[in-house]
Amino acid sequence: MAMQSIAGVSPPEVTETTVMTVWPSVAATSLGRTLGRVFRIRDGFGPVSLGRLALLACLPIGLMLYLSMRLPWAIQRYRLTNRRVIVERGIGGKIQQYCDLDQFDSIELVQDPGQEWYAAGDLVFRKGAVEKFRLPGVSRPEPFRQTCLKVQQSYRSVAAIQAHAAGAA
Repeated sequence: MAMQSIAGVSPPEVTETTVMTVWPSVAATSLGRTLGRVFRIRDGFGPVSLGRLALLACLPIGLMLYLSMRLPWAIQRYRLTNRRVIVERGIGGKIQQYCDLDQFDSIELVQDPGQEWYAAGDLVFRKGAVEKFRLPGVSRPEPFRQTCLKVQQSYRSVAAIQAHAAGAA
């Protein structure tokens, strides 16, 4: 086991360390977004609205959708490490795709219609105007977005210090 100055923190060159993991919500699916749009309907009287009635009627559909996303072969998660942002699939966490921390300069939060009902949105990683990577249906995306930007800033700071130290040597 490697010694660490700060518990859980290691330089990217030494080892890849998980910083944060989030799971996509049902808002990542087209059916989930459709249900979210229906559940938002406020027409009705008093506390009874069409959206709330639809929610009660669609409970079995929503439950099946959620459980289908948690099947061993379908399970997916988004993991932020000290090197990259990774989309993993399956129980073992097989890497589907990733984006290194130096491959983007901004992260945009995009909320498609229906996602706001779930407090979810897509995180779009951009390099200039070019979309490099997208994480669909992130539940409560703003904290994950902020953490990604902070980890990226740390990554770039360490890289700059190391480049400066290598140039001085």
